[in-house]
Amino acid sequence: MINKRLLVKNLLAHNDENSFYDKKRFINIGEKEGKAKFLKHVCALANSNPHNNSFIVIGVEDANNEILGVDFFDDSKIQNLVNAYLTNPPLISYENIPFPHLPDGKVVGLVTIRSNGNVCSLKKNIWKYYGGAVFFRDGSMSMPKAFDIELKDVNAETVAEIEHHASNNIEYTLDGVIDFINNRHKDLEAKYKVFKEQFVVCWAGVYKKVKDSIYFSRVDIELINEQVKLFYSALDEVEISVTNDTFSITEYVQLGLSNHQKYYPLETTIITFHDNGKYKIDGTLIFNPPQYDKKVLHHIYNTNNALIRKIKKNIPLKNNELKDLINLPATYLICYLNGFEEAKTQLEENRWIIKGYDLKVYQSLKESLRILRKVRYN
Repeated sequence: MINKRLLVKNLLAHNDENSFYDKKRFINIGEKEGKAKFLKHVCALANSNPHNNSFIVIGVEDANNEILGVDFFDDSKIQNLVNAYLTNPPLISYENIPFPHLPDGKVVGLVTIRSNGNVCSLKKNIWKYYGGAVFFRDGSMSMPKAFDIELKDVNAETVAEIEHHASNNIEYTLDGVIDFINNRHKDLEAKYKVFKEQFVVCWAGVYKKVKDSIYFSRVDIELINEQVKLFYSALDEVEISVTNDTFSITEYVQLGLSNHQKYYPLETTIITFHDNGKYKIDGTLIFNPPQYDKKVLHHIYNTNNALIRKIKKNIPLKNNELKDLINLPATYLICYLNGFEEAKTQLEENRWIIKGYDLKVYQSLKESLRILRKVRYN
């Protein structure tokens, strides 16, 4: 097993950006430009390494390799995004790697890319890149190349050595369990379970029993062996189920208008552990969004738009408007889920304006965008 935190450290220490490794301060696949650039790098890294893994490390300052971190990113449908835009898409995973010095919710993102051995290309136009374009790595740059260029594997030994030096051991595992329970989550209900005598999963949260069901909030779940954060949320309610072979997470989101809020099941994630030292993560979207009267939503949508216009013009908001602003991300989300397609655009285009105005509302906005990503890429 590979300790992903060690892998990130080895990648940062071993090389500058090259044909099998790239680093980013952040990515933004919620906007067309960010999505296009991400797909370009995935395509280039897959073509430049047809028979071994390539990596993108996210949350690192480019100039000095300082680990600054990014928000926890749980888009389990990222493979669907790659499949939709790339011909001969590689296998791709996004993992959240905790580092001790980073604040809660901040991690380093590790994208692992594995080519299927064939030339990868853009399937359709996106931003300024045309469908059919093929990209390769030229040093630290992802550059367009001729389609009939030969795929060559020149990094296999280097990547294998880096991964070997990142291998886990029992000391790292024990240190990880003790740190998770005794240090990082000493104020929460924390547990651990060993699967198949190899995998150790730790989880912590605020325990709550409702009738015959047990729920957790402020949830943090990690696969200690690989130093991978599997789930993190400061907001949602989570139901956890454990068997000898599986660890299951059902996530709920709170939605509603005004004071009429209700929890809706969003997604079930099942981690299955196998005897051969491997595990598989399957996520199933089970979201059935609430439906509301279109006239009511039309009024709410226009009210939200008016609030955004006032903020842009630096017009002070009244007390009742400040209350509406708190609910703005959630009500935009409900509008989108009820057929108001423009509501998604309003959330994406105005996120930085909201961040500069009210950080608490911005946190809610990020949560709404996260739910939107799951629904769209599913």
